[in-house]
Amino acid sequence: MVAVKIALGLLGLGIVVFIHELGHFLAARLVGIDVEAFSIGWGNPILKKKIGDVEYRLGMFPLGGYCKMRGDNEFKEAWENRASGIEPVKGTFYGTSPLRRIVVCFAGPLFNLLFAVLILSLIWGIGFEVNTLDSRIVLASDVSADATFPADAAGFKTGDRIIEVNGRKTNYYHEVQQNIATNPDKLLPVTVDRGGETISLLVKPDLDKSTGAGRIGVYFWADPLVDEIVSGSDAAIAGLLPGDLIIRVNGETITHTIDFMKAVDSSPPVAKIDYIRDGAEQTAELVLSADGSLGIIWPRVQYRTPSLSPPGALAKGVSEGWNTLLVSLKSLTLLFKGIDVTEAVSGPVRITYMVGDVAAEGFGQSFGTGLRSLADFIALISIALCVMNLLPLPVLDGGQIILFTVEIIRRKPLHPRAIGVFQTLGVVLICGLMLFALFGDILYLSRR
Repeated sequence: MVAVKIALGLLGLGIVVFIHELGHFLAARLVGIDVEAFSIGWGNPILKKKIGDVEYRLGMFPLGGYCKMRGDNEFKEAWENRASGIEPVKGTFYGTSPLRRIVVCFAGPLFNLLFAVLILSLIWGIGFEVNTLDSRIVLASDVSADATFPADAAGFKTGDRIIEVNGRKTNYYHEVQQNIATNPDKLLPVTVDRGGETISLLVKPDLDKSTGAGRIGVYFWADPLVDEIVSGSDAAIAGLLPGDLIIRVNGETITHTIDFMKAVDSSPPVAKIDYIRDGAEQTAELVLSADGSLGIIWPRVQYRTPSLSPPGALAKGVSEGWNTLLVSLKSLTLLFKGIDVTEAVSGPVRITYMVGDVAAEGFGQSFGTGLRSLADFIALISIALCVMNLLPLPVLDGGQIILFTVEIIRRKPLHPRAIGVFQTLGVVLICGLMLFALFGDILYLSRR
């Protein structure tokens, strides 16, 4: 399974990088810059073929890639030769105008954004299965009695059904979660249905410093009705079956799955489970294994979204792409609010694993769900790559755009030494960031 996840992750990440470099490649050809090589992956090429003037390569390491343009290292040669400038040669990167170089740099991130919109539009055009829960809540303070959360301060009660957050209707838990997670430290109006009575509340989500997301301290309600049992698991050995309704654990009454998990967590190694099967009450002994994998899958709400028309799907894709872009930009500001950067900053190893993990879990439910999960996550990674590359840091596309914008303002080329110092600074900075991200990736995978 791990090998499958890695393979799916490499495929997903490879597609995103290919689209990014394709943007640079097409833009370079469009503005008259010669491209010498186009590679997916780094290192020595294991496959290569020259078509026209371009050599197409597949590198040994399938993370990343590059588009090698003619003359893109001319500044380095000029710096080493102590030249005062770069001699403009037609067809080279520095032989064209700074505005055209900006177009080439911007094209990579732009293609990532457009690709994400295309994927999201296709998803909505086809329609997809959603596995979720109702928007009915259980207070986290019911589980952790000595703790208080924003939901308690706001007046929420277990059993409330959240029907609106910040002016947006919510029928399911993932809709509530999306609105809460993206608004930490912001006072949000929330409407709940409490036993048929509509109540308006105000809640200010806390910032979860391990994820950068907002949270209010609620779980989501699911009835303790067994939907599936994993073969060979603790529950299967105990004799539990799909359709069993769990009513007590060690004598404690169970009303929802959070009750069940709380009772099991505080149970001795053997838990006494009372349940109803075919209208009759029965008892089973559940021997709890050390890894805590009970093997019970609870019921979910399942529905399929309608297949939208091409204009409707495109509008939905643009809307989701834009919202994801805004959330990605907003997330950058959270790095300065004390969040755990080892959790928040992901390197290529963790991203590869996460892409594969999401895809593998989706394919475990159904082929359609797997495709949707993989496509959705690739769209997210594609937008994140767009945002990251537009940061005004040396070496990145955003840093290059700043460099060439200064050249336009000055109305004369920058000195090769200035470009060299700028780029060297960028290499050191990016290498440091990558090492930090890699350290975080190792911690993440070790915990997995």
